[in-house]
Amino acid sequence: MNLPFYIARRYLFSKKKHNAINVISGISVCGVALATLALVCTLSVFNGFQDMVAGFFTAFDPELKITVREGKVFSPGGSAFEEVRALPEIEVWTETLEENAMVQYKDRQAMAVIKGVDENFEQLTSIDSLLYGTGKFILHDEAVDYGILGVELISELGTGIQFVDPLQVYAPKRNVRVNMANPSASFNRDYLFSPGAVFIVNQQKYDANYILTSLDFARRLFNYDTEVSAIELKLKPDASPDAVQKKISRILGNGFSVQNRYEQQADVFRIMEIEKLISYLFLTFILAISCFNVIGSLSMLILDKREDVDTLRNLGADDRLIARVFLFEGRLISVFGALAGILSGLLLCFLQQRFGIITLGAGGSFVVDAYPVSVHFTDVLLVFITVIAVGFLSVWYPVHYLTRRLLKR
Repeated sequence: MNLPFYIARRYLFSKKKHNAINVISGISVCGVALATLALVCTLSVFNGFQDMVAGFFTAFDPELKITVREGKVFSPGGSAFEEVRALPEIEVWTETLEENAMVQYKDRQAMAVIKGVDENFEQLTSIDSLLYGTGKFILHDEAVDYGILGVELISELGTGIQFVDPLQVYAPKRNVRVNMANPSASFNRDYLFSPGAVFIVNQQKYDANYILTSLDFARRLFNYDTEVSAIELKLKPDASPDAVQKKISRILGNGFSVQNRYEQQADVFRIMEIEKLISYLFLTFILAISCFNVIGSLSMLILDKREDVDTLRNLGADDRLIARVFLFEGRLISVFGALAGILSGLLLCFLQQRFGIITLGAGGSFVVDAYPVSVHFTDVLLVFITVIAVGFLSVWYPVHYLTRRLLKR
Protein backbone atom coordinates (compact mmCIF):
# COMPACT_ATOMS: atom_id res chain seq x y z
CA MET A 1 0.00 0.00 0.00
CA ASN A 2 1.09 3.59 -0.70
CA LEU A 3 2.51 4.71 2.69
CA PRO A 4 1.66 8.47 2.41
CA PHE A 5 -1.89 7.61 1.33
CA TYR A 6 -2.31 5.12 4.18
CA ILE A 7 -1.13 7.64 6.80
CA ALA A 8 -3.28 10.42 5.30
CA ARG A 9 -6.35 8.19 5.43
CA ARG A 10 -5.69 7.41 9.10
CA TYR A 11 -5.25 11.13 9.86
CA LEU A 12 -8.55 11.96 8.15
CA PHE A 13 -10.66 9.57 10.19
CA SER A 14 -8.71 9.32 13.45
CA LYS A 15 -9.34 11.54 16.46
CA LYS A 16 -6.85 14.38 16.87
CA LYS A 17 -5.39 15.78 20.07
CA HIS A 18 -7.43 18.93 19.59
CA ASN A 19 -11.10 18.35 18.77
CA ALA A 20 -11.22 21.63 16.82
CA ILE A 21 -9.15 20.02 14.06
CA ASN A 22 -11.83 17.35 13.53
CA VAL A 23 -14.47 20.06 13.42
CA ILE A 24 -12.53 22.16 10.90
CA SER A 25 -11.86 19.09 8.75
CA GLY A 26 -15.59 18.32 8.76
CA ILE A 27 -16.38 21.92 7.84
CA SER A 28 -13.87 21.71 4.97
CA VAL A 29 -15.58 18.60 3.58
CA CYS A 30 -18.99 20.27 3.95
CA GLY A 31 -17.76 23.43 2.22
CA VAL A 32 -16.51 21.48 -0.79
CA ALA A 33 -19.67 19.36 -0.79
CA LEU A 34 -21.98 22.40 -0.76
CA ALA A 35 -20.11 24.06 -3.62
CA THR A 36 -20.29 20.78 -5.57
CA LEU A 37 -24.00 20.42 -4.82
CA ALA A 38 -24.59 23.96 -6.11
CA LEU A 39 -22.73 23.16 -9.33
CA VAL A 40 -24.71 19.96 -9.96
CA CYS A 41 -28.10 21.55 -9.22
CA THR A 42 -27.46 24.77 -11.14
CA LEU A 43 -26.25 23.02 -14.29
CA SER A 44 -29.16 20.58 -14.08
CA VAL A 45 -31.67 23.44 -13.82
CA PHE A 46 -30.16 25.09 -16.91
CA ASN A 47 -30.45 21.74 -18.70
CA GLY A 48 -34.07 21.52 -17.61
CA PHE A 49 -34.92 24.95 -19.02
CA GLN A 50 -33.05 24.15 -22.24
CA ASP A 51 -34.91 20.85 -22.69
CA MET A 52 -38.21 22.60 -21.95
CA VAL A 53 -37.56 25.31 -24.55
CA ALA A 54 -36.39 22.68 -27.04
CA GLY A 55 -39.69 20.86 -26.47
CA PHE A 56 -41.66 23.97 -27.40
CA PHE A 57 -39.66 24.47 -30.58
CA THR A 58 -39.87 20.78 -31.46
CA ALA A 59 -43.64 21.03 -31.72
CA PHE A 60 -43.39 23.88 -34.24
CA ASP A 61 -40.03 23.56 -36.00
CA PRO A 62 -39.17 20.78 -38.46
CA GLU A 63 -36.35 18.31 -37.98
CA LEU A 64 -34.51 19.76 -40.99
CA LYS A 65 -35.07 23.02 -42.82
CA ILE A 66 -33.67 23.93 -46.25
CA THR A 67 -33.26 27.64 -47.04
CA VAL A 68 -31.35 29.63 -49.66
CA ARG A 69 -28.20 31.41 -48.49
CA GLU A 70 -28.72 34.50 -50.66
CA GLY A 71 -32.14 36.04 -51.13
CA LYS A 72 -35.47 35.19 -49.53
CA VAL A 73 -37.10 32.70 -51.88
CA PHE A 74 -36.17 29.99 -54.37
CA SER A 75 -37.89 27.55 -56.72
CA PRO A 76 -37.70 23.95 -55.47
CA GLY A 77 -37.21 22.49 -58.94
CA GLY A 78 -34.36 20.79 -60.70
CA SER A 79 -32.58 17.47 -60.45
CA ALA A 80 -30.91 18.27 -57.12
CA PHE A 81 -34.22 18.78 -55.34
CA GLU A 82 -35.69 15.71 -56.99
CA GLU A 83 -32.74 13.70 -55.68
CA VAL A 84 -33.29 15.07 -52.18
CA ARG A 85 -37.01 14.38 -52.35
CA ALA A 86 -36.31 10.77 -53.31
CA LEU A 87 -34.11 10.09 -50.27
CA PRO A 88 -35.50 7.08 -48.37
CA GLU A 89 -34.89 8.75 -44.98
CA ILE A 90 -37.45 11.52 -45.66
CA GLU A 91 -40.98 10.89 -44.45
CA VAL A 92 -42.65 14.29 -44.95
CA TRP A 93 -41.70 17.04 -47.44
CA THR A 94 -43.43 20.40 -46.90
CA GLU A 95 -42.96 23.65 -48.81
CA THR A 96 -43.48 26.90 -46.87
CA LEU A 97 -43.49 30.61 -47.67
CA GLU A 98 -42.93 33.25 -44.98
CA GLU A 99 -43.20 37.01 -45.46
CA ASN A 100 -44.10 40.06 -43.39
CA ALA A 101 -47.48 41.69 -43.82
CA MET A 102 -49.78 44.11 -42.07
CA VAL A 103 -52.97 42.70 -40.62
CA GLN A 104 -56.04 44.65 -39.55
CA TYR A 105 -59.07 43.63 -37.53
CA LYS A 106 -61.69 46.36 -37.27
CA ASP A 107 -59.74 49.40 -35.98
CA ARG A 108 -56.63 47.53 -34.76
CA GLN A 109 -53.51 46.90 -36.82
CA ALA A 110 -50.32 44.89 -36.32
CA MET A 111 -47.35 43.58 -38.26
CA ALA A 112 -47.30 39.80 -38.61
CA VAL A 113 -45.44 36.99 -40.34
CA ILE A 114 -47.68 35.16 -42.78
CA LYS A 115 -46.52 31.56 -43.03
CA GLY A 116 -48.10 29.64 -45.88
CA VAL A 117 -47.80 25.86 -45.49
CA ASP A 118 -48.76 22.73 -47.38
CA GLU A 119 -51.72 20.54 -46.47
CA ASN A 120 -49.40 17.98 -44.87
CA PHE A 121 -48.09 20.47 -42.27
CA GLU A 122 -49.95 18.50 -39.57
CA GLN A 123 -47.82 15.46 -40.41
CA LEU A 124 -44.62 17.53 -40.25
CA THR A 125 -45.03 18.95 -36.74
CA SER A 126 -47.10 18.35 -33.62
CA ILE A 127 -49.25 21.37 -34.37
CA ASP A 128 -52.36 19.71 -32.93
CA SER A 129 -50.73 19.72 -29.48
CA LEU A 130 -50.39 23.52 -29.70
CA LEU A 131 -53.96 24.33 -30.77
CA TYR A 132 -56.52 25.74 -28.36
CA GLY A 133 -60.19 26.41 -29.08
CA THR A 134 -63.19 24.57 -30.43
CA GLY A 135 -61.94 24.51 -34.02
CA LYS A 136 -59.34 22.37 -35.76
CA PHE A 137 -56.35 22.80 -38.04
CA ILE A 138 -57.76 23.81 -41.42
CA LEU A 139 -56.11 26.06 -43.99
CA HIS A 140 -58.84 26.61 -46.58
CA ASP A 141 -61.98 25.25 -48.10
CA GLU A 142 -63.83 25.86 -51.38
CA ALA A 143 -64.96 29.32 -50.31
CA VAL A 144 -62.40 31.00 -48.03
CA ASP A 145 -58.89 30.83 -46.61
CA TYR A 146 -58.34 30.41 -42.88
CA GLY A 147 -55.66 31.88 -40.63
CA ILE A 148 -54.50 30.38 -37.34
CA LEU A 149 -53.01 33.13 -35.18
CA GLY A 150 -50.63 33.06 -32.24
CA VAL A 151 -52.26 33.73 -28.89
CA GLU A 152 -50.40 37.01 -28.26
CA LEU A 153 -51.28 38.31 -31.73
CA ILE A 154 -54.93 37.46 -30.99
CA SER A 155 -54.69 39.59 -27.85
CA GLU A 156 -53.04 42.50 -29.67
CA LEU A 157 -55.69 42.59 -32.39
CA GLY A 158 -58.55 41.86 -30.02
CA THR A 159 -60.10 39.29 -32.35
CA GLY A 160 -60.84 36.54 -29.85
CA ILE A 161 -60.37 32.89 -30.69
CA GLN A 162 -63.45 32.74 -32.92
CA PHE A 163 -63.60 36.07 -34.75
CA VAL A 164 -66.62 36.75 -36.94
CA ASP A 165 -65.36 39.54 -39.18
CA PRO A 166 -62.56 38.57 -41.58
CA LEU A 167 -58.97 39.56 -40.88
CA GLN A 168 -57.65 41.94 -43.54
CA VAL A 169 -54.09 41.24 -44.72
CA TYR A 170 -52.05 43.84 -46.64
CA ALA A 171 -48.76 43.24 -48.47
CA PRO A 172 -46.88 45.52 -50.90
CA LYS A 173 -46.95 44.47 -54.52
CA ARG A 174 -43.65 43.19 -55.84
CA ASN A 175 -41.72 45.30 -58.34
CA VAL A 176 -44.29 48.08 -58.19
CA ARG A 177 -43.50 51.66 -57.22
CA VAL A 178 -45.67 53.24 -54.56
CA ASN A 179 -48.31 55.52 -56.01
CA MET A 180 -48.27 58.55 -53.72
CA ALA A 181 -51.62 59.75 -55.08
CA ASN A 182 -53.26 56.42 -54.27
CA PRO A 183 -51.00 54.39 -51.90
CA SER A 184 -53.57 51.64 -51.41
CA ALA A 185 -53.20 50.68 -55.09
CA SER A 186 -49.63 49.56 -54.35
CA PHE A 187 -50.77 46.91 -51.90
CA ASN A 188 -52.37 43.51 -52.26
CA ARG A 189 -55.28 42.93 -49.92
CA ASP A 190 -56.82 39.63 -48.99
CA TYR A 191 -58.91 38.15 -46.20
CA LEU A 192 -58.46 35.38 -43.66
CA PHE A 193 -61.22 33.80 -41.62
CA SER A 194 -61.08 32.05 -38.26
CA PRO A 195 -61.13 28.25 -37.98
CA GLY A 196 -61.97 28.61 -34.27
CA ALA A 197 -58.49 27.78 -32.97
CA VAL A 198 -55.24 29.52 -31.99
CA PHE A 199 -51.78 28.12 -31.34
CA ILE A 200 -49.66 28.60 -28.22
CA VAL A 201 -45.95 27.80 -28.46
CA ASN A 202 -45.06 29.73 -25.27
CA GLN A 203 -42.41 31.58 -27.28
CA GLN A 204 -42.99 35.25 -28.11
CA LYS A 205 -41.28 34.88 -31.47
CA TYR A 206 -44.18 32.71 -32.65
CA ASP A 207 -47.11 33.60 -30.38
CA ALA A 208 -46.87 37.36 -31.02
CA ASN A 209 -46.06 37.36 -34.75
CA TYR A 210 -47.05 34.27 -36.73
CA ILE A 211 -50.19 33.45 -38.71
CA LEU A 212 -50.47 30.01 -40.30
CA THR A 213 -52.41 29.78 -43.53
CA SER A 214 -52.34 27.95 -46.86
CA LEU A 215 -49.36 28.10 -49.21
CA ASP A 216 -51.63 29.17 -52.10
CA PHE A 217 -52.89 32.15 -50.10
CA ALA A 218 -49.33 33.27 -49.28
CA ARG A 219 -48.22 32.99 -52.91
CA ARG A 220 -51.25 34.92 -54.09
CA LEU A 221 -50.74 37.65 -51.48
CA PHE A 222 -47.02 38.12 -52.16
CA ASN A 223 -47.14 37.64 -55.96
CA TYR A 224 -45.19 34.37 -56.17
CA ASP A 225 -45.83 31.44 -58.47
CA THR A 226 -43.83 28.38 -57.40
CA GLU A 227 -41.30 30.05 -55.10
CA VAL A 228 -40.88 29.04 -51.45
CA SER A 229 -38.85 30.46 -48.59
CA ALA A 230 -38.06 27.06 -47.08
CA ILE A 231 -38.51 23.33 -47.45
CA GLU A 232 -39.24 21.64 -44.14
CA LEU A 233 -38.56 17.96 -43.64
CA LYS A 234 -39.60 15.24 -41.22
CA LEU A 235 -37.41 12.15 -41.15
CA LYS A 236 -38.30 8.54 -40.57
CA PRO A 237 -37.84 7.35 -36.95
CA ASP A 238 -34.75 5.28 -37.71
CA ALA A 239 -32.99 8.03 -39.70
CA SER A 240 -30.04 9.98 -38.30
CA PRO A 241 -30.68 13.76 -38.59
CA ASP A 242 -26.96 14.55 -38.69
CA ALA A 243 -26.26 12.02 -41.46
CA VAL A 244 -29.25 13.16 -43.55
CA GLN A 245 -28.30 16.81 -43.01
CA LYS A 246 -24.81 16.19 -44.36
CA LYS A 247 -26.17 14.18 -47.29
CA ILE A 248 -28.63 16.91 -48.32
CA SER A 249 -25.97 19.62 -47.97
CA ARG A 250 -23.68 17.64 -50.25
CA ILE A 251 -26.44 17.24 -52.88
CA LEU A 252 -27.63 20.87 -52.89
CA GLY A 253 -24.20 22.47 -52.62
CA ASN A 254 -23.08 25.72 -51.01
CA GLY A 255 -26.01 27.76 -52.28
CA PHE A 256 -28.39 26.29 -49.72
CA SER A 257 -28.37 25.96 -45.94
CA VAL A 258 -29.67 22.82 -44.19
CA GLN A 259 -30.39 23.39 -40.51
CA ASN A 260 -31.44 21.07 -37.71
CA ARG A 261 -33.75 22.17 -34.89
CA TYR A 262 -30.98 23.59 -32.72
CA GLU A 263 -29.46 25.53 -35.60
CA GLN A 264 -32.86 27.00 -36.47
CA GLN A 265 -32.97 28.49 -32.95
CA ALA A 266 -29.22 29.08 -32.62
CA ASP A 267 -29.57 32.48 -30.93
CA VAL A 268 -31.82 31.19 -28.15
CA PHE A 269 -29.69 28.17 -27.34
CA ARG A 270 -26.43 30.15 -27.63
CA ILE A 271 -27.69 32.61 -25.00
CA MET A 272 -28.68 29.74 -22.71
CA GLU A 273 -25.27 28.11 -23.15
CA ILE A 274 -23.53 31.40 -22.31
CA GLU A 275 -25.67 31.81 -19.17
CA LYS A 276 -24.84 28.25 -18.17
CA LEU A 277 -21.11 28.85 -18.72
CA ILE A 278 -21.13 32.06 -16.66
CA SER A 279 -22.94 30.30 -13.80
CA TYR A 280 -20.42 27.47 -13.96
CA LEU A 281 -17.49 29.92 -13.76
CA PHE A 282 -19.01 31.83 -10.82
CA LEU A 283 -19.69 28.65 -8.86
CA THR A 284 -16.20 27.36 -9.63
CA PHE A 285 -14.83 30.60 -8.13
CA ILE A 286 -16.96 29.99 -5.01
CA LEU A 287 -15.59 26.44 -4.91
CA ALA A 288 -12.04 27.80 -4.97
CA ILE A 289 -12.86 30.06 -2.03
CA SER A 290 -14.31 27.15 -0.08
CA CYS A 291 -11.03 25.28 -0.57
CA PHE A 292 -9.33 27.83 1.71
CA ASN A 293 -10.99 25.96 4.59
CA VAL A 294 -8.98 22.92 3.54
CA ILE A 295 -5.76 24.94 3.80
CA GLY A 296 -6.65 26.00 7.35
CA SER A 297 -7.46 22.44 8.30
CA LEU A 298 -4.14 21.18 6.90
CA SER A 299 -2.08 23.83 8.69
CA MET A 300 -3.60 22.86 12.05
CA LEU A 301 -3.13 19.18 11.29
CA ILE A 302 0.55 19.73 10.47
CA LEU A 303 1.08 21.44 13.82
CA ASP A 304 -0.84 18.68 15.61
CA LYS A 305 1.25 15.90 14.04
CA ARG A 306 4.75 17.29 14.69
CA GLU A 307 5.64 14.35 16.94
CA ASP A 308 4.52 11.89 14.25
CA VAL A 309 6.65 13.74 11.71
CA ASP A 310 9.71 13.45 13.96
CA THR A 311 9.05 9.71 14.29
CA LEU A 312 8.81 9.33 10.52
CA ARG A 313 12.06 11.21 10.04
CA ASN A 314 13.80 8.95 12.57
CA LEU A 315 12.53 5.99 10.54
CA GLY A 316 14.15 7.42 7.39
CA ALA A 317 11.33 9.45 5.80
CA ASP A 318 12.43 12.49 3.85
CA ASP A 319 10.64 15.83 3.53
CA ARG A 320 9.12 14.82 0.20
CA LEU A 321 7.35 11.80 1.72
CA ILE A 322 6.09 13.88 4.65
CA ALA A 323 4.75 16.55 2.30
CA ARG A 324 2.95 13.85 0.32
CA VAL A 325 1.17 12.69 3.50
CA PHE A 326 -0.48 16.06 4.00
CA LEU A 327 -0.97 16.49 0.26
CA PHE A 328 -2.99 13.27 0.22
CA GLU A 329 -4.89 14.54 3.25
CA GLY A 330 -6.02 17.62 1.31
CA ARG A 331 -6.86 15.53 -1.75
CA LEU A 332 -8.96 13.12 0.32
CA ILE A 333 -10.96 16.05 1.70
CA SER A 334 -11.59 17.24 -1.87
CA VAL A 335 -12.58 13.75 -3.07
CA PHE A 336 -14.97 13.08 -0.19
CA GLY A 337 -16.44 16.56 -0.54
CA ALA A 338 -16.92 16.04 -4.28
CA LEU A 339 -18.59 12.65 -3.84
CA ALA A 340 -20.82 13.89 -1.02
CA GLY A 341 -21.79 16.98 -3.02
CA ILE A 342 -22.55 15.04 -6.21
CA LEU A 343 -24.66 12.43 -4.41
CA SER A 344 -26.53 15.13 -2.49
CA GLY A 345 -27.04 17.13 -5.68
CA LEU A 346 -28.37 14.10 -7.57
CA LEU A 347 -30.73 13.32 -4.69
CA LEU A 348 -32.00 16.91 -4.63
CA CYS A 349 -32.47 16.87 -8.43
CA PHE A 350 -34.42 13.62 -8.17
CA LEU A 351 -36.69 15.06 -5.48
CA GLN A 352 -37.21 18.20 -7.57
CA GLN A 353 -38.11 16.14 -10.64
CA ARG A 354 -40.46 13.92 -8.66
CA PHE A 355 -42.15 16.35 -6.29
CA GLY A 356 -41.34 19.88 -7.58
CA ILE A 357 -40.12 21.07 -4.17
CA ILE A 358 -38.83 24.49 -5.35
CA THR A 359 -41.57 26.33 -7.22
CA LEU A 360 -41.42 29.31 -9.56
CA GLY A 361 -44.12 31.19 -7.69
CA ALA A 362 -47.85 31.19 -7.20
CA GLY A 363 -50.50 32.33 -9.60
CA GLY A 364 -49.84 29.99 -12.54
CA SER A 365 -48.24 32.75 -14.62
CA PHE A 366 -45.34 30.48 -15.68
CA VAL A 367 -45.28 27.65 -18.19
CA VAL A 368 -44.26 25.23 -15.43
CA ASP A 369 -45.00 25.37 -11.71
CA ALA A 370 -41.57 24.20 -10.48
CA TYR A 371 -38.00 24.58 -11.67
CA PRO A 372 -37.38 22.01 -14.43
CA VAL A 373 -34.39 19.73 -13.84
CA SER A 374 -32.48 17.50 -16.26
CA VAL A 375 -29.34 15.70 -15.11
CA HIS A 376 -26.75 15.07 -17.82
CA PHE A 377 -23.94 12.61 -17.18
CA THR A 378 -21.44 14.86 -18.95
CA ASP A 379 -22.24 17.71 -16.55
CA VAL A 380 -21.83 15.45 -13.51
CA LEU A 381 -18.48 14.28 -14.87
CA LEU A 382 -17.44 17.89 -15.55
CA VAL A 383 -18.35 18.89 -11.97
CA PHE A 384 -16.36 16.00 -10.50
CA ILE A 385 -13.28 16.82 -12.61
CA THR A 386 -13.61 20.52 -11.73
CA VAL A 387 -13.83 19.89 -7.99
CA ILE A 388 -10.90 17.47 -8.02
CA ALA A 389 -8.77 19.80 -10.14
CA VAL A 390 -9.53 22.89 -8.04
CA GLY A 391 -9.08 20.95 -4.81
CA PHE A 392 -5.77 19.40 -5.83
CA LEU A 393 -4.35 22.66 -7.17
CA SER A 394 -5.46 24.67 -4.14
CA VAL A 395 -3.59 22.44 -1.65
CA TRP A 396 -0.40 21.73 -3.62
CA TYR A 397 1.50 24.97 -2.95
CA PRO A 398 0.20 25.56 0.62
CA VAL A 399 1.20 22.04 1.69
CA HIS A 400 4.74 22.39 0.37
CA TYR A 401 5.05 25.85 1.90
CA LEU A 402 3.61 24.86 5.30
CA THR A 403 5.68 21.71 5.62
CA ARG A 404 8.84 23.74 5.02
CA ARG A 405 7.89 26.52 7.47
CA LEU A 406 6.15 24.59 10.25
CA LEU A 407 8.20 21.39 10.23
CA LYS A 408 11.75 22.72 10.30
CA ARG A 409 14.34 20.33 11.65
